[in-house]
Amino acid sequence: MRKSTLYWRIDENIRVPEVRVIGSDGKQLGVMKIADAIDAARKKSLTLVEIAPKANPPVAKIVEFGKFRYQEEKKLKEQQKKTKGGELKEIRFSPFIADNDYRTRIERVKEFLEDKNKVKIVIVFMGRQMGSKPFGYKLLERIYKDCGEKISIDMEPKFLGRHLVTIISPLIARSKPVKELNHGKDENKKIIN
Repeated sequence: MRKSTLYWRIDENIRVPEVRVIGSDGKQLGVMKIADAIDAARKKSLTLVEIAPKANPPVAKIVEFGKFRYQEEKKLKEQQKKTKGGELKEIRFSPFIADNDYRTRIERVKEFLEDKNKVKIVIVFMGRQMGSKPFGYKLLERIYKDCGEKISIDMEPKFLGRHLVTIISPLIARSKPVKELNHGKDENKKIIN
């Protein structure tokens, strides 16, 4: 993933004839010629930073640049954390999983769904377990039931080699309505009531 970098024009790099200046205390100093604004910043041993280049006239602030940059990068990271979500998380089960392991994994699935992530549920069949495919479908029904009506099925359960795979997502990002699950036989069973 590409890291976004922030860039500001400072002091002589500000290429406009005049700017609206905000002082280091946050008070407006008014519209000034760029040379006068730079002089005002240097008298206080600070930097003139253009913070709103598209305003008319552009807005510049007298700041300690290192501190200003740190605060802006911190704001950007907070915004990125808030927009995060919608990732695809994977949880693996065995068709004959013990109850304690099942409860631990289903709690993780619920946490991922609460964080608005999609969850890929993989049931891994080992060796002779491939002869017991219906147990995988029963486990999926149990998972769907335990997740409640807060989910939608984005990918119907299907076998990919020795893995029975399905993808579920929180109801907010619903793409398909929840419908009946076909077990590879003529039996149709209701997934979620």
